[in-house]
Amino acid sequence: MQEFDSPFWSWYITILTVVSLIGVALFLLKQRTRKLAPGEKAELMENKWDGDLVELNNPLPSWWVNLFWITLIFSAAYLVLYPGLGSFKGTLGWTSFGEYDKEVDAAKAKYEPVFNQFMGQPVDQVAASAEARDMGQRLFLTYCSQCHGSDAAGAKGFPNLTDKDWLYGGDGETIKASIANGRAGMMPPMGAAVGGDQGVKEVANYVLSLSGSPHDAQLAAAGQAKFVACAACHGEDGKGNTMMGAPNLTDKTWLYGGSEATIMESINKGRSGNMPAQLQALGEAKVHILAAYVYGLGGGMPKAPEPAPEAAAPAEEAAPAPAAQ
Repeated sequence: MQEFDSPFWSWYITILTVVSLIGVALFLLKQRTRKLAPGEKAELMENKWDGDLVELNNPLPSWWVNLFWITLIFSAAYLVLYPGLGSFKGTLGWTSFGEYDKEVDAAKAKYEPVFNQFMGQPVDQVAASAEARDMGQRLFLTYCSQCHGSDAAGAKGFPNLTDKDWLYGGDGETIKASIANGRAGMMPPMGAAVGGDQGVKEVANYVLSLSGSPHDAQLAAAGQAKFVACAACHGEDGKGNTMMGAPNLTDKTWLYGGSEATIMESINKGRSGNMPAQLQALGEAKVHILAAYVYGLGGGMPKAPEPAPEAAAPAEEAAPAPAAQ
């Protein structure tokens, strides 16, 4: 009842329930078993049906009435012990939230050690474990397959996780960060920036030319200069930017489709994609195993080596001290 601001509904439900129980009790009292006096016949309540079927005012059998009383007493006891009368929580203090939390805690105590055994290992090492792969597959089918497909091959607007084309990077730690924190990608509408409908068509053909896809060479040549509006994200060479999640336009991997019409639609209307964060729902151990499973699907990439620090410039030789006079 916490969702109701006014106490009216709590009292309404409580009064309605109590009145209903009292009404049932009064009805049972009215229908108490009464034995017929010797020689007394039951009164005919209605005419006959089907020749010999009649309704008489015989009293209800005692066992039947007693069953109703037992049910009524059980209902009253239940409403005292458990919530059911508006916002009254019951004398036992039971709640469905508490029951859920208890089940979650029991599951954590049972299964967390199984997941935690892999936490100290790098993602690529966990991906090599058959046990971890089986666990990761079950997690993936439960939490990820709705968008990426049961085979992880993706769909329109949902990336294929089995190839080596990654918007944000395909090393283990980056995949783990994507699952844990989610991703929010957004391409703004660029139609006006590239010169309207004609400019959109020209840039779309230039984009097609970058991957060697069929295109109009004359339109592509005109679109090259206008592509500068897109280079801030996709780079001057169109190879994308994993720091921003900007796709590589020089391969033939398309998230929304690679036809001229689809590319024009992307330029005109922009694109918006969102992957929800999973860390709070799953916990770090499950995210770690999920990342290892995705890494092991075939598209995982080793982490790029850190750039070597620049060597310090040699210090200039000290000038010799002047000779003493």
